[in-house]
Amino acid sequence: MTKLSVNINKVATLRNARGGNNPDVVQVALDCEKFGAQGITVHPRPDERHIRYQDVYDLKAVLRTEFNIEGNPVDKFNDLVLKVRPTQVTLVPDAPDQITSNAGWDTKKNLSFLTEIIGEFKEKGIRTSVFVNAEAEMVEYAAKAGADRVELYTEPYASAYAGSPEVAVRPFVEAARTARSLGLGLNAGHDLSLENLKYMHEQIGWIDEVSIGHALICDALYLGLEETIKRYLECLK
Repeated sequence: MTKLSVNINKVATLRNARGGNNPDVVQVALDCEKFGAQGITVHPRPDERHIRYQDVYDLKAVLRTEFNIEGNPVDKFNDLVLKVRPTQVTLVPDAPDQITSNAGWDTKKNLSFLTEIIGEFKEKGIRTSVFVNAEAEMVEYAAKAGADRVELYTEPYASAYAGSPEVAVRPFVEAARTARSLGLGLNAGHDLSLENLKYMHEQIGWIDEVSIGHALICDALYLGLEETIKRYLECLK
């Protein structure tokens, strides 16, 4: 079964907009687990504009499901991950001033760098995933770097879905087949939603995990968190 990991960055954004601890990021994460999510994802950035580094330590102490920390492997991020030792680290090549991640790694160009970083995390028993575009070559070089998994950057699929689901998903199916042929685990994330998630899962049934934040939190404003998670899990059956 494909696992649902809920990205709670937007919950932290709302908290930080007002100060204080409302909404309580840790409690929301625990509620997500209670309502059926099989993982929690956070993406701390250097300016801590949503998830703070302290949040990561607080979450690690109480979470019972898989904990996935995403981010650009700069020294501060690497130190955090090595101290916390989450279930999984997802390496994302985002600049400090990016609003959100908008591209995968050029794994061929950055092979040496990624090989070194992945080796450090795997020595500590941390499963390592590399965020990549849906391109066979990028998947292949992620495998050469020693990654355990790749996470397919799915915004292009989400953007093209309304026009033609079949066309939109095609490169992702090919990239997913490449990952499977290389023995890599497969994750997917970015702009997946109740509108487009079920179809992708039907076409790529061997996805290990989807990481969903923005759309899920938006849906929860209308449906409530428990009902929203239930509906996302239904898409993954």
